[in-house]
This record gives sequence, C-alpha cells and structure tokens, in this order.
Amino acid sequence: MKFVSIDFETANEKRFSPCAVGIVVANQHEIEKEYYSLINPLMPFSQFNTRIHGITEEDVEEAPTFAQLWPELNSFLSGQLVVAHNASFDMSVIRQTLDHYSLEYPEMDYLCTANLSKRVWPDLMNHKLNTVAAHHGMRFEHHHALEDARVAAKVFMQALSAYRAGGVCWKRAG
Repeated sequence: MKFVSIDFETANEKRFSPCAVGIVVANQHEIEKEYYSLINPLMPFSQFNTRIHGITEEDVEEAPTFAQLWPELNSFLSGQLVVAHNASFDMSVIRQTLDHYSLEYPEMDYLCTANLSKRVWPDLMNHKLNTVAAHHGMRFEHHHALEDARVAAKVFMQALSAYRAGGVCWKRAG
C-alpha cells in the first residue's frame, strides 16, 4: 500500500500562507522518497508562527510561490492516499491556498494520523505528534515540515502494523 504524508508550516494565521511543505512517499514498510521546499507566501509573517517553526520572511525571499510549486506538489498528491497529523489543518491549507490562487483541487483521499492514533493507542496522555512519536521512540525536530511529515508517515506505518498484528479493532465508517 503506497501513501503520501504531508505537512505544512504557515507564515501567519491565514491558512493560505504556507511557507514550507514536507512530503514523504512511503509504503507500509519503508519511506521511498522525501520532498521539502520553503514557499514564499507573498505576505507578512507573524512573530507567533515564526517562533513555532523558525522560518522568517528573509528565509523565503527567493523561494517559489505555492502556485509555482503546485504542479510538482500535485504530482505527489493526485490519486493517492494522503496522511497528515491533524489533517484538518493541512487539508485546509491545501484547499484555501488552491482557492487563493484559483487552482484546481487534486483527486485524493486523506486520513488523519492524530485521529487514527486515538483509536490505535487510546491510553496515551494525548495524541499530539510529539507524544505519539515519543511513544514509539522516534526523535525529530517538531514543526519542521519534512520532519513532521516523516514522523506522520512512520506513525501510519506503526498503525498499519498494529492492525495487521490484530491488536486493533477498526470500524468502517458508514
């Protein structure tokens, strides 16, 4: 089973302000490919967001815009199962940024590894990415788009492994 993990960092509170993207292409056993890019959102950064991810306006001055990156990003996402930790955030970044640039939505399915981890490991104190990662002995630089995408991919692999081992009761929606 092939899937794609994605994570965005944003310049400010607007969901159409991505300033970095990380993508990991994987299967249930291994990571096959990784992609990372800074993105010039063509708008001001908030100090709050910069404190979280460390990316500044100066860092992205020479970076491509989302519209320039979209053909490549779309090639990763179209026709794929896409996973993200707190997928509602990352999917809203995609939707709102595509709307902002009047670009077409990709055909893709997605799921949220945060919600999945609540079902698979219900006894964790919370299901934030750093908590789930620590539970599995994963160390990473949190709020770096590629690192977060990589860990979300590994969390999904762990969930698939738990399912195959019969330790998880999954229910189909609908």
